[in-house]
Amino acid sequence: MSNYSEKTDKELIALLKDNNHNAFKEIYNRYNGLLFAYAYKRLQIEDEAKDVIQEVFIGLWENRADFILKTYLSGFLYKSVLNKILNIWKHKRVIRHHVLSQSLEVDVDSKETDFLIREKDILALVEKEIAAMPPRMREIYELKYRQYMSVKQIAKDLNISENTVATQLQRAAVHLKNKLGVMVFAIYMLQR
Repeated sequence: MSNYSEKTDKELIALLKDNNHNAFKEIYNRYNGLLFAYAYKRLQIEDEAKDVIQEVFIGLWENRADFILKTYLSGFLYKSVLNKILNIWKHKRVIRHHVLSQSLEVDVDSKETDFLIREKDILALVEKEIAAMPPRMREIYELKYRQYMSVKQIAKDLNISENTVATQLQRAAVHLKNKLGVMVFAIYMLQR
């Protein structure tokens, strides 16, 4: 019996596709704790976070024969968790909407609606965190990413050094990553 903990993710996926339970156990053991922490940080409800992780791993096992790893396994798993979390948030918002309006005439089954809701959720989270930045950091961040100004131009306009601008941008990125999580931050940055 080989030592599965020494295998790469790609090797484990190849074994998983051959119905290897030990490879699945290793993937689970390798990522379960990290994914739970990620889900719990966003949901703040332990049972919901556990359910999300369970659903992701069940989906991985059930779709193992057709599973194709295009990037990194960790990225795939985190994105799967994020999608489950967004679905929970969307579902809670829909329930809240129905309770408040007592109307059942909302079409939430279309792919376009789902995409728009997810995009809107992510943008709302990002906007909230940008607004929470210290004023100078927020100003520099907005000049860079909303006005599309260069570091050099920002430094000149604000009469500060380029190093200060770069440092503030780096701190803004760290702030957003810490508040939003790496996956949401990456999705936001990819949409720019």
